[in-house]
Amino acid sequence: MASRKYATLLALTGLIATASFAQKTDAGYGWVLDSSKRTVKNMPQQNEFMNNQYPYPSKPRSMWELGVSGGASLIAGDVDPRFGYGGGISARKALGHIFSVRAGWNGAYNYGLDYRLRSVATPGGQWYNAYVSAGQKYVANYRTATHQLSVDVLASLNSISHYRGNPKTDFYVLAGYSLLSADVDVDALDANKKPYNFATATNYNGKRSDIKSDLKNLLDGSYESNAPAQNGSRDNVGRNDKNQLIRHSMDVGAGFAYKISDRFNIGIEQKFTLPFDDNLDGVKAGLSNDVLSATQFRLNFNIGNASKNVQPLWWLNPNNYVYNEVNAPKHMKMPPVVLPDADGDGVTDQFDMEPNTPAGAAVDSHGVSRDTDGDGVADFKDKEPLTARDCFPVDADGVGKCPEPPCCAELRNRPVAPACSIGSLPSTQFKTGSLTLSSTATAILNSVAQQMNANPACNVKVTGYYKASDKRSQQLGWDRVNTVVKYLVEKQGISESRIIFNLSPGGDPNTVDMMGTTESGPNTIQAPFPQYQKSK
Repeated sequence: MASRKYATLLALTGLIATASFAQKTDAGYGWVLDSSKRTVKNMPQQNEFMNNQYPYPSKPRSMWELGVSGGASLIAGDVDPRFGYGGGISARKALGHIFSVRAGWNGAYNYGLDYRLRSVATPGGQWYNAYVSAGQKYVANYRTATHQLSVDVLASLNSISHYRGNPKTDFYVLAGYSLLSADVDVDALDANKKPYNFATATNYNGKRSDIKSDLKNLLDGSYESNAPAQNGSRDNVGRNDKNQLIRHSMDVGAGFAYKISDRFNIGIEQKFTLPFDDNLDGVKAGLSNDVLSATQFRLNFNIGNASKNVQPLWWLNPNNYVYNEVNAPKHMKMPPVVLPDADGDGVTDQFDMEPNTPAGAAVDSHGVSRDTDGDGVADFKDKEPLTARDCFPVDADGVGKCPEPPCCAELRNRPVAPACSIGSLPSTQFKTGSLTLSSTATAILNSVAQQMNANPACNVKVTGYYKASDKRSQQLGWDRVNTVVKYLVEKQGISESRIIFNLSPGGDPNTVDMMGTTESGPNTIQAPFPQYQKSK
């Protein structure tokens, strides 16, 4: 009977496993780049990762798994067991992509009926002292009700793979702790409250199946009596006296789950509970401790807001991001292609006709030191790089024989104008909570655009402000800077490359400041909290 049931369970497991391997797994990795699925605590690391300042993304928020289970249960001990039944509920949370922790309750009814006559004088015979006289014999039987509170650590064996994407299956092993309550009762008395006459009930030298069939006909199945505990000072353990075995136990086991959808999966699990006690079957024969075995089918549901949480991490392969980026880079910051250029003049060695040009010397397209005035002295050592033809020949420093014209001396002594003459610019004001530019604001921006057109060497730094630790304020500050930038680019024709996009904590959140500069910087930055973005 038991072997047939186990064969059925193994066959079902094989079918599910075969179906799972036949399906193609997905290689999605959008959750790696999705900042909305990070806690506030993990956002700094995520921002550094998104800006290519740190190579690792932060750990995302993940859903809980709520499980319900049911199936066969038995006790391996001193008495022949037969399958009982049990079920439970559990909650599982990922610690990472491999390890997770699961807490739950499981209850079961377990049964056993022996085929041997025992004497009260034999090991384990104390079980029957309360029901038969000394020297008489009995056949042990039991019904054990168990309640089990457990905390287990699960290790998923195939969540991370180098050869496929997100898994469809979860093979795992588990180990943990249980607090086990066992209520052991026996069927010792007949309907008249008299001990059964086991000695004449059957031929104990016959087949085991025949012996048990005869014994089942003898017993009424009432389990009206407590099974005694066989550890000296303890009294009977059973529901009838309202006392039970309470034991600390160890859990070990393994399981398999198959994902039906992002919210639901089914599975099968084999779990053994070791209470280090020999009384779960009502007989203490002194040979070994009893073991509680549970084989259960599981229905597992992922609970949580999908817009803020990813699936439980054992269903996600973090290698997806690595292999996708290597295959088709989207986020990875690629270095520029470098061709060999021994003298560093910008012309590759393959085409360089002067491979040993001094550092910093200007060269032509062939890598030869530039000689602008053609006087035979290269520009990098020519003290007069634009010698007139009438002043040739020149000396070793490239200086000709002509006197310097007054106009050239005047130009050489004229002070050089600053590269950018634009300083602080007027600030743009917004109404509280608004992104709309007022007429005053557009007039200011028109004036800024005129100054930038008149000063092509100048860039402008656009700075917005927000309240620290306020996501909505930070996003509103970003939106206002973006509004100013879009106006200058789209309405005034200012090149986006001349605008530096800046966002800073502190300051007046309703103000956007502008300043002329020769610096360069990012023309835009990623919206910090796009879920709070406003359209107007």
